[in-house]
Formats: sequence, C-alpha cells, structure tokens
Amino acid sequence: MKATALRIGLGLVIGGALGYAWHRLVGCSTGACPLTATPARGISYGAVLGLIWALAR
Repeated sequence: MKATALRIGLGLVIGGALGYAWHRLVGCSTGACPLTATPARGISYGAVLGLIWALAR
C-alpha cells in the first residue's frame, strides 16, 4: 500500500516538474498553445501524465 502511494506521489511530482520544464524550455511565445500557454497548465498536464504513467506500472 505504501509503495503504491509513493509511486503515485512520485509520478505526480516528477510529471509536474517535467511539465514545468517543458513550459520553460519549449514554451509558447504567443500564449495560443493549449499545453504550454501558462506554467499552471504545463504542470497540470505533466502531473496527469505522470499519474497515468505511475498507475500503468
């Protein structure tokens, strides 16, 4: 049970960090990009993808 919670937590944190990094490194200069227009969106999408990855393992 603890391992599952740890895996989910790590998936969320690592995914969020990667989403923020994607926003900072690739980003969107016009603000029209749906995934990277704001840091909150990048973090949110990254965290969701990290959660999906963690649950799939």
